Amino acid sequence: MKNILLIFGLLCLLMNSFAQEIVLKGKVESNGIAVPKVNLRLVELQRSTQSNVEGEFGFTALKAGSYQIRITAIGYKPQVSKIDISSDTVLIFSLVEQKEDLKEVVITGTQKEVNRLESPVPVEIYTAKFFQKNPTPSIFDALQNINGVRPQLNCNICNTGDIHINGLEGPYTMVMIDGMPIVSSLSTVYGLSGIPNSLVERVEVVKGPASSLYGSEAVGGLINIITKDVNKAPSLSADFMTTSYLEHNLDLGFKAKIHPKVNVLTGINYFKYGNKVDYNHDNFTDVTLQDRISVFQKWNFSRKEKRLFSLAGRFLYEDRWGGEMKWSKQYRGGDEVYGESIYTKRFELLGNYQLPVKEKMFFSFSLTSHNQDSRYGTTSYIARQNIAFSQLTWDKKINNHDLLFGTAFRYTYYDDNTTATFSQVRGNTPENTYLPGLFVQDEIKLAQKHSVLLGMRYDYNSNHGNIFTPRFAYKVNFDETSILRLNAGTGFRVVNIFTEDHAALTGARDVVIENDLKPDKTYNVNLNYLKKLYATNGNIFTFDVSAFYTHFTNRIVADYETNTTQIRYDNLSGYAVSKGLTGNLDVSLNFGLKLNAGITLQDVGLVEEGIKTQQILTEKWMGTWSVSYLINKLNLGIDYTGNIYGPMRLPLLNEFDPRQPYSQVWSLQNIQFTYRGFKNLEVYGGVKNLLNFKPTRNNPFIISRANDPFDKQVQFDANGNAMATPNNPYGLTFDPSYVYAPNQGIRGFFGLRYNLR
Repeated sequence: MKNILLIFGLLCLLMNSFAQEIVLKGKVESNGIAVPKVNLRLVELQRSTQSNVEGEFGFTALKAGSYQIRITAIGYKPQVSKIDISSDTVLIFSLVEQKEDLKEVVITGTQKEVNRLESPVPVEIYTAKFFQKNPTPSIFDALQNINGVRPQLNCNICNTGDIHINGLEGPYTMVMIDGMPIVSSLSTVYGLSGIPNSLVERVEVVKGPASSLYGSEAVGGLINIITKDVNKAPSLSADFMTTSYLEHNLDLGFKAKIHPKVNVLTGINYFKYGNKVDYNHDNFTDVTLQDRISVFQKWNFSRKEKRLFSLAGRFLYEDRWGGEMKWSKQYRGGDEVYGESIYTKRFELLGNYQLPVKEKMFFSFSLTSHNQDSRYGTTSYIARQNIAFSQLTWDKKINNHDLLFGTAFRYTYYDDNTTATFSQVRGNTPENTYLPGLFVQDEIKLAQKHSVLLGMRYDYNSNHGNIFTPRFAYKVNFDETSILRLNAGTGFRVVNIFTEDHAALTGARDVVIENDLKPDKTYNVNLNYLKKLYATNGNIFTFDVSAFYTHFTNRIVADYETNTTQIRYDNLSGYAVSKGLTGNLDVSLNFGLKLNAGITLQDVGLVEEGIKTQQILTEKWMGTWSVSYLINKLNLGIDYTGNIYGPMRLPLLNEFDPRQPYSQVWSLQNIQFTYRGFKNLEVYGGVKNLLNFKPTRNNPFIISRANDPFDKQVQFDANGNAMATPNNPYGLTFDPSYVYAPNQGIRGFFGLRYNLR
């Protein structure tokens, strides 16, 4: 009897235990749409599950009680919810999209709109908000806060510049607007400063080879400036900024619907700096004076089946000069008072049209006209460059192959008043270059996590013949937040000295071209790893690390050191190498703090006869950062941005030149405060160059022989070298090319930003 009672008691206990088992099920959605592959975890029980394609999930065999459930998904803000259950329960969780995610769409890597996570080419994205953390009057200045990218000033007097990527000089960087390669050659020198930030939706940066898709000149990388979408742009926007240096910048933007199917976006930028400053007392302007206006207009046409058709145009006029403090336009081109005066007129027209066929085919084009009228002391440089570019692409998917076929044609007309287009035999002969090309790209999905990109481009240069540029990329997704990419390719660049090297124009040195220059050829490889971490408390961490290597043959080098009165150009008899590591860290914390930091280690050198020398004006390491914090209670945003650069070799005139042969470690740091308490209006202000760094620090002077800019008192020996005399103890000549950092000190700024949707 006792055994029967014991067995009965055990059965009752077991039945009671089963009766207490509870089922928790439900659905995860966002804006009413089911979200699959959501990770749900009961913290106390250490049990996890994942939602199915319908967003549904379930836990079984639970006991009554209180639990914490953590919910995480790619592209959505993590959340933790406390639940109490005493019986079977059905819950619905609603997730909020996380905008700062790999789901951003990019086009630069493959000429297709793809999820950044799925792109086989690593593409960095920088939005307009990023550039507003350190407001600048042009996109050229704004790029200083991107790791591995450095705007390089090339002249102390007229402040010309180019953009370096991973240590490679400006001509190796292709700059595009909306995918059209319109900033190159002649416009590299002055065209970049005329692109206003107000037009920028985002900037996409590819570091490394992109020649097979965009042309052979995209050797070091490319920068694609994506302008604002007409339909999404504010109805009215205005941004005015002024500084204690009396720099004034105004951006205006407005859009109009002139037809039910036609929207127009107009942007106007005006920049004025007319304040002569000479804080280093060398009788030369520290900062170039500028008067610039840029007008941009973009038309968007609505078509059947949402096919794309857009047109855009821009006009730029700029009057800039630098020189002796008493210079005025009456001295332009003369030898009485030294000045560098440049007038620039530039027109651009670009468009993109989707063909009215079933296949996904696009025709895009750009037309540019760049006119420059310059005086560098007594040296006159008057040049005109017209470029016509067109491209037809066909995007086709076949099984696991994502194909892109394309044909391109580029025509360049160039004429100037130098020996580049003039000879005693033929007279003035403008240069006409035809560059037709074909390319094909195939992205092959090998498996769920593996894909390969194969590309080949063939161009025919009317001056240099056939050009082949292959491309290879491999991508593996270890999981949804971890990606490894390998990219390799070749490059080919035709050098145009007078349009790319400002030093050839200043008149301070004679240009000597040793032999017929052969085009540069390069071989590139880039390895990239990206990892994104989502903490359960809402914090997000992104790590991005790359290793890069570029090998040059026929590298064209400017020799400043053999003869102080000359710049000697010739192909390097050896080879050149650019290699290094770069890393980025993005942190977004749930209490409003955001951090972006990057560091680049690079070795860029020239090897000739077994001897390696560091490339002039190239740092071995650099770092960038931006720290942002929003105090919600005060509607106040704080942005602290900066960069730091390691020493770089500088162009001395001879062994007796008293200036430092290497730059010191230098940094430009800025702080900004933004008040957002007004409707549609932001008020911002702060301080630029907090450390008040100038390249004059620890240097007796920056501009060589600033007291004698026409070398009237310099004596030369039989070889053309300057001789040391009592009036010229170091044997120097006038030269403004010793420059590596802006000669502009600490200054305050204030601005107003208005947006009406």
